[in-house]
Amino acid sequence: MLRQYCGVTRRPSLLSGIVASIASVAVITGLVYALKEVVPVVSTGVVYMLAVLLVSSRWGVWLGIATAVLSAIAFNFFHLPPTGRFSIAESENWVALGVFVVAAVVVSTLAARGNTRAEEAERGRREADLTAEMARLLLGGGRIEDSLATVGQRIAEAYDLASVSVELSWVDSDPRRRALPLIVEGNRIGTVLVPASADPAVLDALQDRLIPSLETLVGAARRRDELEAQLIETKALRRSNVVKTTLLRTVSHDLRSPLTAITTAASGLESADLDDEQQGELISVITTESARLSRLVDNLLDLTRLQAGSAEPRPDWISVEELVQGAVESVAPPAEGFDVRLDPDLPLIQADAAQLERALANVLENSSHFAGSAPVVIRGRAADRFVILRIADQGPGIPGDELERIFEPFYRSRERGGDGSGLGLAIARGFLEANGGRIRAESLPGQGTSFVVQLPIPVESPAAAEAEELASE
Repeated sequence: MLRQYCGVTRRPSLLSGIVASIASVAVITGLVYALKEVVPVVSTGVVYMLAVLLVSSRWGVWLGIATAVLSAIAFNFFHLPPTGRFSIAESENWVALGVFVVAAVVVSTLAARGNTRAEEAERGRREADLTAEMARLLLGGGRIEDSLATVGQRIAEAYDLASVSVELSWVDSDPRRRALPLIVEGNRIGTVLVPASADPAVLDALQDRLIPSLETLVGAARRRDELEAQLIETKALRRSNVVKTTLLRTVSHDLRSPLTAITTAASGLESADLDDEQQGELISVITTESARLSRLVDNLLDLTRLQAGSAEPRPDWISVEELVQGAVESVAPPAEGFDVRLDPDLPLIQADAAQLERALANVLENSSHFAGSAPVVIRGRAADRFVILRIADQGPGIPGDELERIFEPFYRSRERGGDGSGLGLAIARGFLEANGGRIRAESLPGQGTSFVVQLPIPVESPAAAEAEELASE
């Protein structure tokens, strides 16, 4: 059976063609014996055209012509009188035989030419399908290196090769592989590696028809990657400029306020007319604003470490009760204080105590700022392999479209407002996620806000290990 690939047409062997030619002539010779009973013998010669068409369409024009000659010989020997020898008694039979031979040769030539054109059309269709497939793979948006591996497989299948590799580098031929260069605008951008034993006709097909298309596609894919890289870089630079502008605007305001207060209070201390109470008030202003300035600097440093990926936690076994207590003590309480209720015997967790305490303190500071005349409520329980802390205030609440944005650096809710730097919640989320935890906000405008913190409970804890060891004793 004929096998059609993109490169060359694999015809059946010549021996099979010879066998087919002889067999078809023999079958038709026998068939003519039966036809002679109903039609003149001279008219039966056209039946041999079937053998000529069959052989020429499968094995080409030359074997088709040979079949035509063989058919003429068989027709003369077996059917044209005198039969049984290579001679013709009547002149009109010579004319019939000559016409048959000429017609058979013409038919064979036309059949072979038509078959060749059909093969070329089929090959063109397959090459177009292969080019479309390569375009889909290379220009579909994935990494070009990953796509080239699949492109190599498709080429190998299309050209019936053991393997094909497409490399984005200059690779030389070796005893096992032949290198076909990919050149775009005079520069070698890659190499197609095919088996060294590949059929020369396949190599010609690759170099004449496939390589030019592949060069165009690889060049387009490279340009696309370059444009995407430039676009990403441009977006990053634009975002960096936005962050830088926001940072400068925020920091300049937040630095100026405490520095102005400190400078004013320090200048006031130089006055000789101040009594002890007034001096104490000015010293308190300096102390408070200095602490505020220190927190801002700490927040900026923490944000920088988180964004740079250098805030690596140092996990250890810690108590949730001690963690919450440390965070509460580090924050200025609201007017009505903190209402802390934790379930007894909360399991130990494994995390960086300093980072988690800082994260909880930032959340508590935010809630305290908007608590109003109600206390900030802190509840803690264990559920589904997590310790869940809920920190709630009775402030103005947060609109639904801002519940995620409040964790972005420098973002301030339009409802809650405030004079903070907009860094506390971003740092809290960063430290919690670095330690395997999560945080989300739940709120209804005018009904307060709850921050839900989830801290993972390790599968094994020191208490569980100690209990198991005592049980084994």
